[in-house]
Amino acid sequence: MTARAHMRRQRPQLRTFYATMLVTRVEQWWVEAASAEEAQELLASGQGHHASIGERVHVELGMMSEDAA
Repeated sequence: MTARAHMRRQRPQLRTFYATMLVTRVEQWWVEAASAEEAQELLASGQGHHASIGERVHVELGMMSEDAA
């Protein structure tokens, strides 16, 4: 048996795990409005345009299983 074949044989078989993750990001959004107050209302209601994904600031594992959802 070659050294490469021996190394392959010793590796554990990998399995796939699925997880539900709670991820908080800091994102950049923009909206067109007549005033800052209107812009705030529009953004708070989910309207506007997504400018960039931003950085993850918090990640929390919710649930994990070996079965696909």
